[in-house]
Amino acid sequence: MDRYLNPDANYNRLLADYRQWGSITVGYDFDDTVYDFHGVGGTYEMVSQLIRDLKEIGCGLVCWTANKDLAFVIKFLTENNIPFDSINEGGIPLPWESRKLFFSALLDDRAGLISAYNDLTRFVQTIKAENESILTT
Repeated sequence: MDRYLNPDANYNRLLADYRQWGSITVGYDFDDTVYDFHGVGGTYEMVSQLIRDLKEIGCGLVCWTANKDLAFVIKFLTENNIPFDSINEGGIPLPWESRKLFFSALLDDRAGLISAYNDLTRFVQTIKAENESILTT
């Protein structure tokens, strides 16, 4: 089996990166991932809360969007308490020039959102439990 087709591969890699670097960077889409772009009545609160939880444990957050109204994007994210470190820039710095946007995980309605959501939720729960254990010992 290909290494990254293992069901736990992404989760294990997130943990390893966080433990090595003390943080990870997560990219997230705006339209139909945290904002109801098509007006179908979605709230996207579970993804928004996950993003808040990621910020709480020190993760970097980059909102990637094709939405042309960046002022609206910033206003929406701010008013809905959805943290971001940057919009359409940043990510993990690479030691070489690259056009690729690099991050540890991507939350995107068109890129396996449920899989990334599940892995990141499990990751946050693990890190919070480890941090709590350290505080109580």
